[in-house]
Amino acid sequence: MKDRTGTADESDGTRIAADGTADKTADETPAAADEATGDTERAARVRRLTAWHGSERTLTRGPAERRITERLSALTAALTADPSPYGGDGWVDIYGDGIVEELERRVAALLGMEAAAFFPTGTMAQQVALRCWAGRTGNPVVAVHPLSHLEVHERDAYLTVSGLRAVHPTSEPRPPTAEEVLGLDEPFGTLALELPLRDAGFVLPEWDELVAVVEAARERDAVVHFDGARLWECTAHLGRELPEIAGLADSVYVSFYKSLDGISGAALAGPETLVAEARAWRHRYGGQLFQQWPAALAALDGLDRELPRLASYVAHARVVAQALRTAFTAEGVGWSRVHPEVPHTHQFQVWLPYPAAVLDEAGVRLAEETGTTLFRRWREPGPPGLAATELTVASPALDWTADDVTAAAGAFFARVRELTAGDG
Repeated sequence: MKDRTGTADESDGTRIAADGTADKTADETPAAADEATGDTERAARVRRLTAWHGSERTLTRGPAERRITERLSALTAALTADPSPYGGDGWVDIYGDGIVEELERRVAALLGMEAAAFFPTGTMAQQVALRCWAGRTGNPVVAVHPLSHLEVHERDAYLTVSGLRAVHPTSEPRPPTAEEVLGLDEPFGTLALELPLRDAGFVLPEWDELVAVVEAARERDAVVHFDGARLWECTAHLGRELPEIAGLADSVYVSFYKSLDGISGAALAGPETLVAEARAWRHRYGGQLFQQWPAALAALDGLDRELPRLASYVAHARVVAQALRTAFTAEGVGWSRVHPEVPHTHQFQVWLPYPAAVLDEAGVRLAEETGTTLFRRWREPGPPGLAATELTVASPALDWTADDVTAAAGAFFARVRELTAGDG
């Protein structure tokens, strides 16, 4: 059964365990036990963040690993650059004008779409998009992968809030094929594709496969919506620029904090008429915020600073992935997997045959004792005895050679062995 807890993401995009527990005595009340558990988890989180933040070497700097003063300093630097590209001496936005409108125009141009609307969250943007398309097509059925963000990380909002219904072209841990879309045994109004499919390992189809899937949806008289939270980094694998990729879809959602180092927020891009309707629904859903200039400023800064560098992150992710496979073999790990073997984006999964708690502790000790962070949070989503993590290769990783990666992995496994000495 898939996880419906809707737990938040911590730092590197890796899900936080929803059921962190602590030993309790028989005479503890439930409230006291809950408080003790909460205190234990808060202390563990502070320890992790302190270790990661203090690391001199890391593959990425997660959004949760910064202090408020550091974030404010970065925003101030973007505003006070000479000359400032963001009109730092201008007025703050009121209900989406000013710098928010500038961001919307920028996104529409980057994606080659007629218009774009800023949303405070991607979950809201997707609900509004699918609701609008259901009204226009007259069909509330959405064809969607069961591992998609819509299904796993949004508490079924498009079903429970918008009254839509889902059908699944496939349950395989990969994007659906054209044959599977054509073979659905009932009509559907919208095909929603997550690019890349995060929970399957940040995997993408090949370009010809993507074109065929979109054409299959058209044959079924359906519109196509891209969940493109991480669309920005798809160009290297697909071999196409953003306008050509986005141009396959009728609407596209993009995120500003997942790959662009923003604070929060998303955009929905598409035809002018759809975006106008989406703005009305955004207001009804509570997304017409009074001021959003910090998020808009951080998003614009991310488009200028991070977007041009994503291709280099993708290329280096392949170096890191290969080095990890080499290290796992050298360390004699009984079973391991880097998935995909050649990453499609700058993010990928790593699977190891140890408890998540052991791997978490080994990673924190490595950071505390050596100033190097290699892995962050681990979880146990699959077969017993296996744990998985998500690895992000970003700007700090560009200084790492393959030898650096294998050395860090060796130091990590030394701590795993310390923690598991005497087991079995």
